[in-house]
Order: sequence, then structure tokens, then C-alpha cells
Amino acid sequence: MRFFYSLIFYLALPLVLLRLLWRAIKAPAYAKRWQERFALFPKPDDGRPLICLHSVSVGETIAASPLIKRLLQDYPEHQLMVTTTTPTGSALLQERFGDQVLHVYLPYDLPDAMARFLGKLNPEILLIMETELWPNLLAACQQRGIPSLLLNGRLSERSARGYQRVSALSQPMFAALDGVYAQTSADQERFIASGAKAEHCEVSGNIKFDLQLSEELRAQAAVLRKQWQGGSEELGDVEGAEKRFIIAAASTHPGEDEIILQAFQQLLAKKPNARLLLVPRHPERFKDVARLIEASNLSMQRRSESRSLKALAEDCQVILGDTMGEMLCFFGAVDAAFIGGSLVDRGGHNMIEAAAWGLPIVTGKSCFNFAEANALLQNAGALRQVSNANELAAHWLELISNPEVARSMSDSALSVAEGNRGALDKMMMGIAAHLNKR
Repeated sequence: MRFFYSLIFYLALPLVLLRLLWRAIKAPAYAKRWQERFALFPKPDDGRPLICLHSVSVGETIAASPLIKRLLQDYPEHQLMVTTTTPTGSALLQERFGDQVLHVYLPYDLPDAMARFLGKLNPEILLIMETELWPNLLAACQQRGIPSLLLNGRLSERSARGYQRVSALSQPMFAALDGVYAQTSADQERFIASGAKAEHCEVSGNIKFDLQLSEELRAQAAVLRKQWQGGSEELGDVEGAEKRFIIAAASTHPGEDEIILQAFQQLLAKKPNARLLLVPRHPERFKDVARLIEASNLSMQRRSESRSLKALAEDCQVILGDTMGEMLCFFGAVDAAFIGGSLVDRGGHNMIEAAAWGLPIVTGKSCFNFAEANALLQNAGALRQVSNANELAAHWLELISNPEVARSMSDSALSVAEGNRGALDKMMMGIAAHLNKR
């Protein structure tokens, strides 16, 4: 079956390249370093053994950051190669770790490209974040005796059903994994049902709970909060001014921004001192979302243009988060969070970062990508789900009007975030065990 998969991939390659060019129209970085997508890059000549970690894009790179720090700390005698598939993931990785790690794009899952990739790197181990599994990559690792571990693994019911439809291809792929560290017992069961070996699967928890907020980050967030609240680090708070209640709408998708802006307009009619931080998931949408804000007759300030300002403009109602890699800091500067990808059928995004800051959280109904974290936060009273603009506006109004409700949700969120750490240590033990076998 893998032969036919590879044949179809080769035949579809012109369409794949056209799609790459199409994406480059809105995000020019996709047109750069395209050779790496065929494993055409210089061979690392450091001479040290190499660990390879694949983190896909921004979300996985953020989640993998504590792991990357531990790998650099625990294995200084190794090189660390981190691969992504998106330019935004690459940019965030280089911003956070610079030349401490090597980086290339993961090649397309073609037999010859993967053979070149592994031949040049010859990694001692391949680590994969979440569910970015490719049949030819894992088969090539198995043939070369390179152990492959899936870390922070998640497999929704929807994805599991999709794999079952191509089980002749997917079952050998899952069976090739030497270790699966699943977020939940339900994920573990679905991995085993999909073909992973039961003796290779264990529940580690979600590494995203192992997020640590550094003192430097807390200080940056505190400065930003003062600026957005109407004061500045130098000027202090504006005397006698009512505190602004700032809401972050994070990682939004097409179809959600309109709902969020409608809800915010309803809120402004009753609470004119509210402010909205709107952060689209993908940078190529920044201009489109800016036009939506302007069409809603809301005054806007772009984060990219206001970094040097001492304070948010008095008449600014919406801050457009049109920068990359600042979301974690943003959460420390606001009063509540909406997590996107949930009012449309995208499965939601990471709400754990907001919980780590102790924020009251609201999402839409589509949260299958973070089902366990969603359930933990919802059961603790830290998170609420809404279906439309009216419900979203009503929830925000309650948070502003009833500080006790906001404080209770905040305390619960922080309790959940702090009580579910430990996944990183389990994963590091598994990595060490496989490296010691080499």
C-alpha cells in the first residue's frame, strides 16, 4: 500500500508545488528554502551525534519549547535538529533558540527525499510532536534502525476514523513507532486500535501543562499590561481612570472574527471601557482581519505599529495582534481569553497557556483537539463554552460586572494548570531509555 501512496504522491507533486507557490502569494516565506522540502541542504559537519525533533508549526514549537530546553540541557554532547513545515514555525524556533539548534524544513514524504534526509542527518533518534506521522519517514527510520517516538500524542475520534479508512497504509505506520507517549488514556486506546503496539504505548499527560512562565516574561507582560490599561512603566497609572477590561481572542479562524466583533460591539454598548485584543491564527490573514475591524466601525491599533508607544491610544477599541511569537506574553497582559478555532469546526487550540496565567477562559463548542484539557478546565469551573455572539457577549459582560465570578474562574484555571504537570519528565525518561540502547 505504501508503494501506491508514494506513486500517487509523485504524480501529485506538480499540484503540491503549485499549492506551495499559491501559499507564497500571501506568505512569501513559503517560496524560500524550497530545496529543503526535497532534503537538499548541506550535511551538518559538527561531528557530534544528532537528535531530530519534528515540531510542525507554531503551536507544536511552543509546546515543544520546554522539551527543547531539556534536550539542550541534558544532552550537550549532541546536536539538536528541529524541523518544521511552516515558515512561521521556523521563525518562532529561530527567535526562541537561535543557533542553539539546527533547523530545516521536513521534506515531503517521498522515499528518495526521506532517504536523503536521514542519510545526511543519521539521527540517533527521531522525536515527533503530537500526530505528525508520515508513512515513508517512519518506514525509513525502521529500516535504518533509528528509534522513533511520538511525544504528546493525541488522536481524536475523527482522526482515528480517517486512519481506519486507509488502514492498509496507516497500521504499518503506527506499528513502526518505537514509543507513543499519549496525552490521555483515550488517546492511548485509539493509537493502539490504529495499529500502534500496546507495549510501546503509555499515557504521559500533556506537555503543554509543563509550561513555565519565566520572570523575564512576567516582567514583559506587566509592562505591556500597564501600557494597555492606560498607563506606562514610566508614567504610572492614569490617575482616576477606570481600568480597562481587556479580552484576548486568540488564534481565530475565518468565520470567527465576525462573531467575535459582533459580540464585542454588544459588550461595548454596555461597557464602553472594554478593549479587545484580536489575534488571527495565521499571519496571512492579518490584512483581512484589519479590514473586518474597520468595516465594524471600531477604532484599531496594530500591535506591530504600537510597540514603541508608551500607552494604548485612548480611543483604541481593538488591538490587532499582527505579530508572531507574542501570544504567551499577551495572555499575561489581559483579563480574559477566548480561544479560537472553536466557533468553527476546527477542533480548537491550546487553552493551557491562558490557564497558566490564571485567566477566565471561553471557547466555542468545537474543542476535539484539546478535549481532555477542555474537560479538566470546564469541570473545574475555569472554562465556559458558547455557541454564538449573543452568548459570548453575555459571558464577557458577566466577567466585567461580577469580579467574584472572574476571580473564581481565574483561581480554578491556575489550579488546573499547576496540578497537571509532569509529562515532560516521563517523556525525557523514554528518550533516555532509547538513547541508552544505541
